[in-house]
Amino acid sequence: MRQIVLDTETTGLDPAEGHRIIEIGCLEIVNRRLTGARLHEYLQPDREIDAGAIAVHGISNEFLQDKPRFPDVVDRLLEFVEGAELIIHNAPFDLGFINHELTLAGARVRRLEDVCEILDTLVLARRMHPGSRNSLDALCKRYQVDASDRVQHGAVLDAGLLADVYLAMTGGQVTLSLGDDGTDPAHASATVRLQRPNAALRVIEPSAEELAEHEELLALLDKASGNACQWRRMPGHS
Repeated sequence: MRQIVLDTETTGLDPAEGHRIIEIGCLEIVNRRLTGARLHEYLQPDREIDAGAIAVHGISNEFLQDKPRFPDVVDRLLEFVEGAELIIHNAPFDLGFINHELTLAGARVRRLEDVCEILDTLVLARRMHPGSRNSLDALCKRYQVDASDRVQHGAVLDAGLLADVYLAMTGGQVTLSLGDDGTDPAHASATVRLQRPNAALRVIEPSAEELAEHEELLALLDKASGNACQWRRMPGHS
């Protein structure tokens, strides 16, 4: 399964107001492993960058003067991502800008959605953590992904953090360090015996609505993990 984690930086917030992409970063994941393959480009937008945007990513107008324009890199971009599943945080923002650039460039593809599957990690996070903050910074804290180098935004830096967050969100616990007797030495001393092992336990059955929501979440996790959702493999789960 080939996936591409994608992020962009822009001159402002809305392509409908003439704002453009100034940086694009893509990292490749194959079978849930970062391969090291990447595409990274700074782009000359042929317009000024908003001061508010510069405060976010730190990219200046002067730095971009000698950089290529989007039409110069569009073929490499499409070749790199075509046929993959794109992993994007708040996908409508990045897709809106990329599709706008594809149209302006007269590219053979006008919408990435036509050649790639899209997985929006913001949507996934909101389903998994309703009522919580689900920005990339918040998810890094929740999943203990080190974001200490993120003083400002950057397309490749943010794509790398998102890759780690995505794999943590969808992977779960995969290994245990076991002792010779098959027990986990870090937890052997934490075993607690019930004082009333034969006590009747109250079983609360889920409602039909709760079951439907649970199945919806499992389907989303299954898709995100490449049909590797472990809950699907638990005994008794249909």
